[in-house]
Amino acid sequence: MQSLGKITEELINRSPFLREAMAENLINISSLARKLKPEIEEIFKKEVNEGAIVMAIKRMPPGYYHQLELKIKNVMGEIGDLLVRSNLADFTYKNSDTLKEKQSMLMNMLNKENDSFFTICHGITETTFIVSSNHIDVINEIFKDEKLTAHSKNLASVSVKLPPINSELHGIYYYLLKHLAWEGINIIEIVSTSNEFTTIVSQVDIDRAFTILMKLKRDNSL
Repeated sequence: MQSLGKITEELINRSPFLREAMAENLINISSLARKLKPEIEEIFKKEVNEGAIVMAIKRMPPGYYHQLELKIKNVMGEIGDLLVRSNLADFTYKNSDTLKEKQSMLMNMLNKENDSFFTICHGITETTFIVSSNHIDVINEIFKDEKLTAHSKNLASVSVKLPPINSELHGIYYYLLKHLAWEGINIIEIVSTSNEFTTIVSQVDIDRAFTILMKLKRDNSL
């Protein structure tokens, strides 16, 4: 028969989100012990003291999430400058045989302007274009015969330059998005390359989004 500590740890490890919340000290240990008590007693086939479960939880060694979070925080301290762009709009069109040709027209036109924000997210069934708001009329004209499935205005972006090691460590994007979500910031779009991560949010949320990401960088800097 396994020990109480081992069984308690296995039950908790079934939920990585629970283990994460414990690492953040967001879980009441006594409440967790009461929740685990019936299942532990079912395994042992006898009554188990709640206090013993509490002690088993407190004695648990740092889990994998805790170790991973330490590595992620080190990466956060190494991120480069944050770049904010405002007055953006996005357009999502259903993919078609003519969409790529019109996409090339748009790219050729915007490549002549050095200060324009322009990115493309090409999916299986649809494609999203994110551009500076001053190009809305251009987009509407070029793609007037395409099927528009979604469109948003008054957007802004904040881009983070990540160190190259980010591609070797999973959980980086989750860590960034988690902190934005906790503050109630809705992510409209996500754009990424190997070492850059850009979130598109509503213009009214951009100041808070920038502040949150900057705090992650500052708090974890060496």
